[in-house]
Amino acid sequence: MPDAASDDPRLAALYDVLDPDRSDLEVYADLVTELGAGSVLDVGCGTGTFAVMLAERGLAVTGVDPAGASLDVARAKPLADRVTWIHGDATSLPPMQVDVATMTANVAQVFLTDVGWDAALRGVRTALRPGGHLVFETRVPGRRAWESWTAARSTTEVPGIGAVTEWYEVTDMQEDPLLVTFDAHNLFPDGEDIVSTSTLRFRSREELDASLHAAGFEVMDVRDAPDRPGGEWVYVARRPLSTD
Repeated sequence: MPDAASDDPRLAALYDVLDPDRSDLEVYADLVTELGAGSVLDVGCGTGTFAVMLAERGLAVTGVDPAGASLDVARAKPLADRVTWIHGDATSLPPMQVDVATMTANVAQVFLTDVGWDAALRGVRTALRPGGHLVFETRVPGRRAWESWTAARSTTEVPGIGAVTEWYEVTDMQEDPLLVTFDAHNLFPDGEDIVSTSTLRFRSREELDASLHAAGFEVMDVRDAPDRPGGEWVYVARRPLSTD
């Protein structure tokens, strides 16, 4: 289920404004090119920034997300008509055979249970052509990134709204499995503080490799994320050429 940050219309409208630097997506666009893809499934596409970027480059793109408010923002973007948008998730996709599937940002970490993660992986595998690739990123647990998620506030002037102040607070952390829960605060000019609560799962390399193998993938490469050196793994996995 989407959290409030992605499915509340007021928050979904803020997403691109409060996080305008998406240079991290260039890494994925280059990877898609490196893999020779002509078609891409963007799982957890959110407000559609990456999907539209790929469509602008001439690829056939499908974006899927369970948050209707985020998809409304995506559909309003220039060139959005070149993307096929699906309100749903990786377990409820229509028949397709794409070259590459992607999960950027936090998408791979929102699957908190092994059952949910396995179902998503199997759904993606079905949507890939034999020999197609899954590319996703996930934070390295040992770096304990959540310890740097401070309550420092930042304020952004949002056109048509005014000054919006945001900050984060980690509210819970548990081991085995490693789950970190945090609140994202969004203080509007009228004094309303809309809080969205999210939980992320941090999986080890051993857990990730085993889960991919169980879902029928071959791990082809694990790279360092250029924008967070030493802090994230970028996985490249492949659906085998056999058609089973």
